[in-house]
Amino acid sequence: MQIHSIKREHPNKKARQVGRGGTRGKTSGRGGKGQTARAGNKRRPQLRDIIKKLPKLRGYRFNSIQTKPRPVNLESLNIFADGSVVDRKALLDEKLIKLEKGKMPKVKILAQGEISKKLSITDCLVSLPARVKIEKAGGSVK
Repeated sequence: MQIHSIKREHPNKKARQVGRGGTRGKTSGRGGKGQTARAGNKRRPQLRDIIKKLPKLRGYRFNSIQTKPRPVNLESLNIFADGSVVDRKALLDEKLIKLEKGKMPKVKILAQGEISKKLSITDCLVSLPARVKIEKAGGSVK
């Protein structure tokens, strides 16, 4: 006896087909008649009604990878000692800025208020009017 001459004792039996539909065809086993078979059948999808009630977001919105710098006004820099160096670390220590998701944010010094101390600003963006006020007070911007 060889492997190609072996025959099964019981051959596979195919399931008998019956005419009740169900696997394929017009209604795919979901029956017919009822509301969907009647004239004037216009049912709105429930999800569409939910979506239509939501307000639209106008404009071009996207989540930018870049973050805006945190603003710091000149008047809040008066807490530093005269002649000190002001950078992002010093601003964080004085609680003028906070960490964002564990990272040090960018900082921009704005010209609101007056400055009376002679400060050296480093590692910060500075607006043009703020730069003029800092240099007028005897400070410097690097």
